[in-house]
Amino acid sequence: MSGLYERHRAVSPDWLTLYYRQPLELTHGEGRHVWDVDGNRYLDFFGGILTTMTAHALPEVTKAVSEQAGRIIHSSTLYLNRPMVELAERIAHLSGIPDARVFFTTSGTEANDTALLLATAYSGSNQILAMRNSYHGRSFSAVSVTGNRAWSPTSLSPLQTMYVHGGVRSRGPYAELSDERFVQACVADLEDLLGHTRGAAALIAEPVQGVGGFTAPPDGLYAAFREVLARHGVLWISDEVQTGWGRTGEHFWGWQAHAENGPPDILTFAKGIGNGMSIGGVVARADVMNCLDANSISTFGGSPVTMAAGLANLTYLLEHDLQGNARRVGGLLVERLRAVGAASAAVREVRGRGLMIGIELARPGTDEADPEAAAAVLEAARAGGLLIGKGGGHDTSVLRIAPPLSLTVAEAEEGAEILSEALRAAG
Repeated sequence: MSGLYERHRAVSPDWLTLYYRQPLELTHGEGRHVWDVDGNRYLDFFGGILTTMTAHALPEVTKAVSEQAGRIIHSSTLYLNRPMVELAERIAHLSGIPDARVFFTTSGTEANDTALLLATAYSGSNQILAMRNSYHGRSFSAVSVTGNRAWSPTSLSPLQTMYVHGGVRSRGPYAELSDERFVQACVADLEDLLGHTRGAAALIAEPVQGVGGFTAPPDGLYAAFREVLARHGVLWISDEVQTGWGRTGEHFWGWQAHAENGPPDILTFAKGIGNGMSIGGVVARADVMNCLDANSISTFGGSPVTMAAGLANLTYLLEHDLQGNARRVGGLLVERLRAVGAASAAVREVRGRGLMIGIELARPGTDEADPEAAAAVLEAARAGGLLIGKGGGHDTSVLRIAPPLSLTVAEAEEGAEILSEALRAAG
């Protein structure tokens, strides 16, 4: 491994992050497990950053990919593409957006970039509202609406971005308020902010902030925001790259926890739908999607192979009620992890929904983030045979738990026990 690591360092940017003091080379996976080059087996609680949604080496997906690759791998959007149309039809229906149109990209970054293009073109404004602690990708426009300093490497931007309160419930100036008063305060902040703009194009928001540490507002916040935005003629973009496809258990999309005032104007998706294949996309009302007055194509968005994978993966997800499994098994897992957290002075908060769970670490007796402890737990979990992620808006002090949605109760118990031991070992 050291030889591959040195080769990696010689040809890769310094800022290309690798986990672990001794970086890990994964060679294959099956179900909820992966193996490294040395033959070690790990329970996977991160799924390639919430991307292996159903299972590793899911036979239905690998079969669909193989069969499509044997027919034709590539054509571009200049030709009719049956798998692309079929997947677009299903996603348009599932999105909840009336008269929906779907455009496929190759990543969540590109999907959010496209959503920003649509919103600014539709409104004639380059002003964007975004949430503090947010993350929307690594393109020039996406980092410019990312409210998390650790993931926004430049202040230069094609957009004028203003940040709104509300994405983080348990930190910040409104943390001590009740849920009702928290929502009222955030709405008042949004109203005040809009009073200082010349007409914002859109608010982009993750219903649950992913890279930010799986933080979320009280249910209904974005419904209350939606009412204000509609009054001001501002679009709502729901970034569902991490929350979509039933991961939160309670809902198929994250926006549905805030559905009182209807669906978003634009929805972006990626990650889990391809189960590892490169699929992203945008869903929008027809008038928004069709507002561009120049030609556009996608060379790789909607590739026949990735669309075949997405169709097979979505079919498996729905037929096996993996959203329901995320709700049931995720509910058991979060309660088990809360019991683990209650026994550790390093754990500030355990939060999450379904199979999207964050464990925030802080220096004992304080609210001060403890990224060193998070790094130590990450290493200890690996040593115990468990892969997890980390993130957070306060120096990467949140452990991110997001296994494939087919996780079993026994695997949830096993992972919780390894995490319990890792917290003890790291403490």
